[in-house]
Amino acid sequence: MEFPVEIWLRGDNHATTHTIAPVPREPRVWSDGDVASILVEMLRLMDRVRYPDATGERPIALRGFSWIVNPFEDGGVVIALEMSLGAVVAGPFDVPAPDLTARIQRVMDADRATTQTIH
Repeated sequence: MEFPVEIWLRGDNHATTHTIAPVPREPRVWSDGDVASILVEMLRLMDRVRYPDATGERPIALRGFSWIVNPFEDGGVVIALEMSLGAVVAGPFDVPAPDLTARIQRVMDADRATTQTIH
């Protein structure tokens, strides 16, 4: 499934639109793994836009950003991520907001539980 992604980098006066297709299934049947893939691909795309000359696929962690599932004006919902680098918004998706919110929260909690903290 392809969907649009809007990226705005801090310091830029405009957003750019891209398309990604990290999972084949429709939003109503996404697994937690699908949601993790979508979040990672959104962050990876933001990194590629910010650092176009970077080589390879740099590691992506599901932490250090704020996220929200918001209603979209024409129907469905969007996933919005924000961090010091800027913001990325994907969608709209035809899935109830509470369902997608719960899936993202489970993915974020699972990533936090498996991430080693180094002090």
